[in-house]
Amino acid sequence: MPSGRSGRSRAATYPVSPGGGDPAEAGPRAPRLSGMAHGHGHAAGRAEDRRRLWFVAGITSLVLVVEVVGAVLSGSLALLADAGHMLTDVGGLLLALFASYVATRPANDQRTFGYHRAEILAGLVNALLLVAVFGYVAYEGVSRLVDPPPVQSGLMLAFAAVGLAANAVSLSVLSARRGSSLNMRGAFLEVLGDTLGSVAAVVAGLVILLTGFERADPVASLLIAVLIVPRALSLLREATSVLFESAPPGLDVALVREHLMAMEGVDDVHDLHAWTITSGMPSLSAHVTVTDECLRERGVGPVLDQLAHCVREDFGVEHATFQVEPASHQEHEDLGADHA
Repeated sequence: MPSGRSGRSRAATYPVSPGGGDPAEAGPRAPRLSGMAHGHGHAAGRAEDRRRLWFVAGITSLVLVVEVVGAVLSGSLALLADAGHMLTDVGGLLLALFASYVATRPANDQRTFGYHRAEILAGLVNALLLVAVFGYVAYEGVSRLVDPPPVQSGLMLAFAAVGLAANAVSLSVLSARRGSSLNMRGAFLEVLGDTLGSVAAVVAGLVILLTGFERADPVASLLIAVLIVPRALSLLREATSVLFESAPPGLDVALVREHLMAMEGVDDVHDLHAWTITSGMPSLSAHVTVTDECLRERGVGPVLDQLAHCVREDFGVEHATFQVEPASHQEHEDLGADHA
């Protein structure tokens, strides 16, 4: 029977064998297979993400140059706003690529979780860049709305159409992987905003060409600025949630506690924490007090199997760490002043 400190098991990633066989046989082998598959899946996914990001970064850089030239020749703020938006996109895409490479670096004794958070930081920087672009475009748009300068609508329309076509291609490239990580979602949302901005610039060009209403240009630029806001706020909210180690979206910690407490022999669940390492990598840890009788009859291994199986199958958490404590030893545990 486990007793004292020796009765605590630090980690549990052992799934219960499908046939209900001996956990000593099934347990130790399964985590390695699960962990390897999980790691290989992330590595392959990141490689695919990088290929797509490089392609889109190239197209966006080309369109950026085209729209800057178009803005200068036509005098259009909408084109300049879209070009400015694309400038942040190019920077954001390069940042996303850098983060994707850094995230593949292995963990070490200093950074025990590796560099996965680099992708979250990239998403945060992207959001801040979008806020800066919004501020500039909103200011210029209001100024030109009051005193609109002349705009060469034909040139504006031609350059905006080129931008729209290129953005549509980039959007189709990123759409299949937009849910793979916060990093990729940020890149997809930026290109989506570019596409909508190009649509607004095309419409404004048509309006000026057909009606001579030159305020359509600053109106379109303000519309582009408004489109930036929800994307920036969404990225900020998600990135800060991960950095503050909030519970993963959709994971009800109280319900996790309830499920664990319902297990045979479990007397108490405390110091329960759930967080996200990076997009798609939820983690969980808990201290679980188990009756001495249950530990005598079943042993620590099967109890760990059951706990890990619960959070994996019921809540989708693959990375879970449990500290199993005999009920007779609970009074000796020191959780620190924060738990007093």
